[in-house]
Amino acid sequence: MTSERALEGLFPGLNRGEYRITSPASPVYNCIAWAAGDDTAWWWPSPQHYWPEGTPGEETIASFQALFEQLDYRECATAEPEPGFEKVALFVNADDLPTHAARQLPNGFWTSKLGHWPDIEHQSLNNLAGNPPMYGGVALLLRRPH
Repeated sequence: MTSERALEGLFPGLNRGEYRITSPASPVYNCIAWAAGDDTAWWWPSPQHYWPEGTPGEETIASFQALFEQLDYRECATAEPEPGFEKVALFVNADDLPTHAARQLPNGFWTSKLGHWPDIEHQSLNNLAGNPPMYGGVALLLRRPH
């Protein structure tokens, strides 16, 4: 299992007490799958990975938005918890390419699958923004009814 120290080295925005590891490392699924509620496949718009039919197979914000819209998510304005809704945040890098997705939990915290590393529960989207630089920042927030 990946240690907290190793994760904090990879993601300096994580501070002790602001996150916890919730599963062991796994190469089977990634953050997009995890945000969509799947821990059985790696989701990415490429021939070697799973990508839902009917969704544009491009690494663009619009393609990832279309993916989550197929799952009944709709764009929203705030990351603040809203009773009755589940939220997803899409991160992009400086080139506006999608890099990461996180899903909001009922307690208002966020859950993220960190590449091949573990899943974590973290207090804020800022815990991952800019860390590592390839994750960039949040470009899109979506929500769906529970």
